[in-house]
Amino acid sequence: MTLSPILSESRTTIRLAIPLIIGQLGQMLISLTDTLMLGRLGVTPLAACSFANTLIYLPMMFGIGMSMAVSIRVSQARGANDPAAARAALRHGLYVTLALGLLAVIAALVIRPFLWVFQQDADVIAIVPNFLLILAVSMVPAMGSMAVKNHADAMNRPWPVFWISIGGVLLNIVLNWMLVFGKWGAPHIGFEGAAIATLIARTAVLVGMIVWCRGDVALKEWVPKRWLRVPDWAAVKDLLRTGFPASMQLLAEVSAFVMATFIIGNMGKAALASHQVAIQCAATIFMIPLGISMALTVRIGEAFGAKNFASMRPIVASGWAMGVTFTVFSATAFVFFNRQLAALFIDDPAVLEMAASLLIVAAAFQFCDALQIIAAGALRGLDDVHTPAWIAFWAYWVISIPLGWCLAHPLGFGVTGMWWGITAGLTITAILLGRRIWRRTGDLDRSTGETLASEAEQPLVEG
Repeated sequence: MTLSPILSESRTTIRLAIPLIIGQLGQMLISLTDTLMLGRLGVTPLAACSFANTLIYLPMMFGIGMSMAVSIRVSQARGANDPAAARAALRHGLYVTLALGLLAVIAALVIRPFLWVFQQDADVIAIVPNFLLILAVSMVPAMGSMAVKNHADAMNRPWPVFWISIGGVLLNIVLNWMLVFGKWGAPHIGFEGAAIATLIARTAVLVGMIVWCRGDVALKEWVPKRWLRVPDWAAVKDLLRTGFPASMQLLAEVSAFVMATFIIGNMGKAALASHQVAIQCAATIFMIPLGISMALTVRIGEAFGAKNFASMRPIVASGWAMGVTFTVFSATAFVFFNRQLAALFIDDPAVLEMAASLLIVAAAFQFCDALQIIAAGALRGLDDVHTPAWIAFWAYWVISIPLGWCLAHPLGFGVTGMWWGITAGLTITAILLGRRIWRRTGDLDRSTGETLASEAEQPLVEG
């Protein structure tokens, strides 16, 4: 492969990826704002925020995975010029994601009396229950907006939903300032005020996206004419078939971080607070390769629907090149400015020191994290979701968690050891998923049109 097609595809990919990246950063800025402001209240609220967000990340990632099915189906429908399929994907995707949001609320209600089971610091457990429930309620509009956003992204209309998301971020910042600290005549709610601000902001974003989507002339033939209809259960089943494995792949990684958080929480609230600071920095940076990954899902899905197989490898290579290029800069910042970054969140000396050391590890795992999520996004564009989910499960739960626990406890490396265990899982996932997407796109190109569906789930050792 020559450099010319990669550069050409990079220009197209980056044009689509930029609003997706900024949109993902906008979503992350909501939780980043909460972390920044709650850090001013002290170590205990910051640790409690970390614990509550950790519990919420599981249903959130499941919702993101399910909403990716909307992006896959709509991008393939756009490539095949099939507006009816795109309309059905959005409508049923909205049904599915809203239902998942309600399940998150039910789950929060169920586990609230049993938070002691997680063996976290008693001060943290004491203030979490109401915060967790409000945050869970905010998952209903948050998950619904994911479906609408992914439809718009797949239709190459990412900018309007981006501006709506940014409006939600600004609203969340203002409401946080008012409710957490009692500014501008608002009640001084404190810790729980951050969760209320998040709920209001996420609801406003969903309403704004639906209003725009219904009124956009360019999408007239591609959005539902009647949103509230009896679901077509065959279409729902098709979305679940695609979205569930994608959700499982994301859950395998995120649940490993959740388990790591619980293990770290047993080391005390200072360790948990430092983990929250470092993971917030790493997760914010991760939105850039995630946005590139989402762009590749759309571009590979569209190429797959149009049977333009020759363009697939250059598209994948362009995504990897952009991911690695960005990560060089972000990793450098984490290495040389780790203490300054940590100091933005907390001024407790012990927490600051631990968080700064974790950012060094984050600099290392960013490369593998970027490569694996970009490969995963490209595979989703091919509707190849089952085997990647199994790869993720084995890498994180069979290798990362046991290795991280051994490094943290028997070997005495503490929080840093747990992070190195996660890094090992990310490295393995990046290698296996990268090999898989490169092989599949090459096979499709050589086959000149055969989808190789029978080979989609063959073991990686073949060929």
